[in-house]
Amino acid sequence: MDLRKLRYFLAVVEQKNLGRAAEVLCISQPPLTRQIHQLEEELGVQLFHRTPKGMEITEAGRLLSKDARNIIALIQQASERSQRASQGKLGRLDIAVFGSGILSAIPKMLLLFKTSYPDVKIVLHSMEKEEQIQALRQHRISIGFTRLTKPLNDISSTLVANERLLLAVNRKSPLAQKEKIFLRDLADHPMVLFSSSSRPNLVDKVLSICYKAGFTPQITQEVGDVVTGVALVASEFGVCLVSESSSTLSLPGVIYREIEDMPEDGTVDLTCIYRTDDNSALLRSFLDSITTFREAK
Repeated sequence: MDLRKLRYFLAVVEQKNLGRAAEVLCISQPPLTRQIHQLEEELGVQLFHRTPKGMEITEAGRLLSKDARNIIALIQQASERSQRASQGKLGRLDIAVFGSGILSAIPKMLLLFKTSYPDVKIVLHSMEKEEQIQALRQHRISIGFTRLTKPLNDISSTLVANERLLLAVNRKSPLAQKEKIFLRDLADHPMVLFSSSSRPNLVDKVLSICYKAGFTPQITQEVGDVVTGVALVASEFGVCLVSESSSTLSLPGVIYREIEDMPEDGTVDLTCIYRTDDNSALLRSFLDSITTFREAK
C-alpha cells in the first residue's frame, strides 16, 4: 500500500463516483479504477459496492477511510515539522546560563527569541564558564552565556551586550551620601569581590580598574556569586562593583550608584558562545535574535 493509492481511494470516497474522482485527481478513469482494484487486492477486502448511482463504500472501506485520513494528516504534519526544523523554527535548544546574567539581559533575550519562535523548546542549565565550554564540546548544550571569554579555536562567540559596572553601596555608608562618586573614593572603603568563573573574570576586571586609578582595593571578602556579594553590602561588609544586570537585585539598604570617572573599558561583556562547527538552522535563528536584541538596546 502506498500513499498514492490512499489518496486515490479517499478521492473516490469523497466523490462517490469514479469519473468525478478522476477529474479531481486530474487523471483518466481507467488508471484510477486499476489503483482501486489493486488496493482491494492488497488488503483482501472489498472497499466499494459498484452501483448504477456510483461507488457505495463498504464497512471495511469506512474503517480504511478513517485510518487513511489520519495517516495522510500525520505525514503532512511530519513534512511541515521537518521543513520548520530546517528553517530553524522547530526543535530544542539546551542553553547554559549563569548568575548575574539571568537577572536581566538573558531573560529578555530568551523572551525575544521565544516570541519569534514559539515552537522551539528551550531548556536552561545553570553552569559556569568552564562547565559551559566542556558541555558545548560534549554536545550536551548548544549555547552558553558567559562573560570575559578567552579566544578558543573550537568555540565561537557573539556579543549580546556590554554592561556598565555600577557600585553597590549600603545607604548608611558615607559614599552613599556623596553627590558624585569617583574611583579614588573607593580606596578608603572595604570592597567585596565576586566571581566563581575561571580566569579572566570579574575580579580581574575590577582589580585592573582600581590599579589604573592608582590604588589597591581593600578586599574584605571574595565570594562566588553576585547575590552573596550584594547581600554582604546589605550587611555593611563593604562596597561591590557589579554589572548593570545585577542592579535588579533589590536587598534592604542597598543602592546602586554610577562612578563618575569610570573608564571606557569599565564595562563587562555578556557573550553567547557556541561550537564553531555548529551549522544548524536553529542556532542561526538564535543568533539572528541576538542581533535583533543588540540593535534594539
